[in-house]
Amino acid sequence: MMSRGLCFALALAAGAAWAASGTMKPWTAGPTPPLALRDLQGKEHTLADYKGKVVVLNFWATWCDPCREEMPAMQRLQDKLSGKLVILAVDYGEGPPRIKDFLSKVPVRFTVLLDRDTAAASAWKVKVLPTTLVIDPDQKVRFVAVGDVGWDTPPIEAEIVKLLPKP
Repeated sequence: MMSRGLCFALALAAGAAWAASGTMKPWTAGPTPPLALRDLQGKEHTLADYKGKVVVLNFWATWCDPCREEMPAMQRLQDKLSGKLVILAVDYGEGPPRIKDFLSKVPVRFTVLLDRDTAAASAWKVKVLPTTLVIDPDQKVRFVAVGDVGWDTPPIEAEIVKLLPKP
């Protein structure tokens, strides 16, 4: 018969494995691609605008269930690391009306960018949604995650905190 402690440990491990269906892996696809996209208000954003901060660059779409599911965790991570980390959510091929409708139901405060022709997704080698890249303050891609990730979980947060600029 299993002890309660062992049952709890197994349940905890199973829960952690389920929660981490996507995980960050080191980026091995070469140099950091360029990024220049407009937000929902028409303002252009480039990766260079965020030099000195960790950038979490998330490619997503409103029709993608795992994309929608990870957004609240991304918002919590940005809130916790405010001023040191920025999340840029790049919508894959959709127009502003659909995105604005989605954001009225899933409100997030991070920047949403438009990749109407999906050229940015191609440049960043995105083949599956969600795909998220973690970029260090020197603008080098350090990690890629394919699939939904628990962005505010301790293991993921710890890896991102290691990239933050030292005070």
